[in-house]
Amino acid sequence: MHALPEDHIGVRMARLRRERHLTQKAVSDLAGIPYSTYTKTEQGVIAATPHVIAAFARGLRLEVSTVVGQPYADELRADELDVLIRPIREALDVYDLGPDPDIRPRQLQELKDDAEALLVSVRAGEIKKAASNVAGLIEECTTAAHALNSTEGWLTLASFYRTAYDVAAKLGFSDLAQLALARMDWAAQRGSDAVLGGMYQYLRALTYLREGKFEIGQRLITRGLDTLQQADGSRELEVVTGQLHLGGAVMAGRAHNESRALSHLEAAEQVAAETGEAIKVHYLTFGPTNVQVHRVSVLAELDQYGEAVEATSGVNIPQDWPRSRISHHFAEVARAQMWTGKLEASFESLRKARKAAPQQAKYHPTVRETYAGLEAAHRRLPESFLSFGSWLSTASGQVA
Repeated sequence: MHALPEDHIGVRMARLRRERHLTQKAVSDLAGIPYSTYTKTEQGVIAATPHVIAAFARGLRLEVSTVVGQPYADELRADELDVLIRPIREALDVYDLGPDPDIRPRQLQELKDDAEALLVSVRAGEIKKAASNVAGLIEECTTAAHALNSTEGWLTLASFYRTAYDVAAKLGFSDLAQLALARMDWAAQRGSDAVLGGMYQYLRALTYLREGKFEIGQRLITRGLDTLQQADGSRELEVVTGQLHLGGAVMAGRAHNESRALSHLEAAEQVAAETGEAIKVHYLTFGPTNVQVHRVSVLAELDQYGEAVEATSGVNIPQDWPRSRISHHFAEVARAQMWTGKLEASFESLRKARKAAPQQAKYHPTVRETYAGLEAAHRRLPESFLSFGSWLSTASGQVA
């Protein structure tokens, strides 16, 4: 019996195919997926890879979120996160109305401190905390930014918009994430910050990565690098440049363009050699460690899972790395280990992803699909495996 039947992507792909009266062979041809790969994915014999999911979505003209089942409505409701989404959407909608006469904003420094605290909360994996606070702070800072009409005011508002993007993206609300990014760009332009403009293109590219639209995403990476040419030289500029190359590497990897992916990785590695660990610069966690972590991800996206597992041996996570980034890394490692038959190790990596950032791991598609891929072999895994599945589907997002 499947612990997560509603989250078995193969089952969902089969249902979406039947709704369109298509045969497996027809979908294989439309999506450009090898027939045996597609049928085994539908049956749950093999886990759906991001490349297969994106190809299926393009072939059937669907959103990737429809294929993976995001947002996970039942779990969001159980965790009382669903009620926090509408206030964020409403706060993003008043961006151009000028100061609200009913709001008396605090001093700008206090708002800047709150913006910083929200960025820290997200990186600590405290999604609910960030989601609970960001809407009200956006409304307050919107009034402050319009009243002050200063660079610092607009850039502080842009930071709040970025947190709204982070929350929406992590919870699977792709439309809300795109809206938050549009608002971030709007505020950044008023703050005349070219580096922030380049980072906006990076975050925008990530939304297309999640949607399986890799060519558009790559064009945005290129635009981001072009935007940065307008900025004065600084460590901040180098960090965002390097992070754009890392985004381009994953984008190319998921599109199975190995040469482009490795070229981006090499460029990022050269930048990281200059910057060193720059974890807190725009909270991008950039540096040599992030390049190593992205190498694991890229090799996995290229379906080179054995090489990806080998690459993990050289990764030493710094103590001050954000828990959200650690969780994401172990989710990627778990996927590579599953595909190489290292089932016990894969499950242990899922547990590490959960321990590092439980709220994020619960809503991470890679965690859920890797769990589904392991489920067929759960007799070879510890009894805690099924309780992990129950946590994914019904728990409150806390580690027991």
